[in-house]
Amino acid sequence: MEGPSNGGLLYHEMQESKLCAVHCVNTVLQGPFFSELDLAALASDLDQTERQMMLEGAGHGGASSGDFYSEVSHNVSMNGDFSIQVLQKALEIWDLQVVPLNSPVAELSKFEPELENAFICHLHDHWFCIRKVNGEWYDFNSLLPAPEHLSQFYLSAYIDTLKDSGWSIFLVRGNFPTDCPIPHDYSTGFGQWLTPEDAQQIAKSCNQMKFSTQEAYSSRIDTMAEQEEEDLNAAVKASLMDYTNIQNRPDVIEGGRNTVDSTALGLKVDPPNYNSSFMDPCPHRTESGESSSDVHNGTRGVETPSSSHDDKVQ
Repeated sequence: MEGPSNGGLLYHEMQESKLCAVHCVNTVLQGPFFSELDLAALASDLDQTERQMMLEGAGHGGASSGDFYSEVSHNVSMNGDFSIQVLQKALEIWDLQVVPLNSPVAELSKFEPELENAFICHLHDHWFCIRKVNGEWYDFNSLLPAPEHLSQFYLSAYIDTLKDSGWSIFLVRGNFPTDCPIPHDYSTGFGQWLTPEDAQQIAKSCNQMKFSTQEAYSSRIDTMAEQEEEDLNAAVKASLMDYTNIQNRPDVIEGGRNTVDSTALGLKVDPPNYNSSFMDPCPHRTESGESSSDVHNGTRGVETPSSSHDDKVQ
C-alpha cells in the first residue's frame, strides 16, 4: 500500500517544449528526478546497446551490419520525443517496472484499475501519467494547468475511453519514492507542488474561464448573425419601397395598366417611322376586295395597267 507522499502535496509539471516524456516520468515519481539531458543520455545508451546487438547478429549470418548501424536514434526523435524503452529504463533506476496493459500479467487491472498505483498513457508523441497519490487518483497530463482529481468510478471509464481512442496504456508497478526535497517556493524549473485544494481551485478557475470565453464567443456570433439579418431585411424593404414608388407615379399609371415613361427612367426612345415600307407577311382581302398589301403599299384606288387591259378585252 502506498504511503503518504511529499507531505500530501501533488507534484505537477506543465508542458515545456516537447518534453512530455520528462514530465510523465517525473509525475510518476512525484518529483523532479529527471531532466531532458538525463533521458537523452539513457536514449544514447540504448541506441549503442541495440547497435551492438545488431552487429553481433549480423556476424552470425544475419543481415549485414549496414542494415542496422545508423546515426539515427531509435529512442529519441529530432523533436525530443522519447521511446517507451527510455521511460522504462528511467523508472527501472527506481525499481519500478512498466507493463503493457494488454499483457497477461495485467489482466486483472483491466477490470479493477483502482488496485494499481500509476498508468502511463501514450498517443501521437504525447506522454502523460495517471497517478494515485495518498489514496486519490489524479490526471497529471502536462497539458493541464493542474492535476485533475479522478474518482474510482471515473478512472475505469477514463482508461476505457483512452484505449478506445487508440492510446497505448502501461502499468507502473513497484516501490514508489515517497519523499522528495521540496524547495521553499514549492517550484522547480517547470514543476510545482500543490495541495489537493489548490489543484482543485486552479482546475475550477480554468474551467470557468474556458466556459466564459466560449460563452462570449458564442454571444458574439449570435449578435453578428442578428445584425446581418437586420441589414438584409432593411435592404429588401428599401428595394420594395423604391419599386412601389415607381409603380404608383401618375405618369406611369395609364388606363389601369402600369406603363413606365421612358423619360422618367432617363431613356431616349426614337419615335416609330410609319412611312417605312414593309411587306405584310400575311396579305388578305379587305371588305372592298382590296389586298391588305395594296393598302400598305399606298396603291389603294389606283388603276393599274393590267386591270385596264382586262376591261378592254372584255
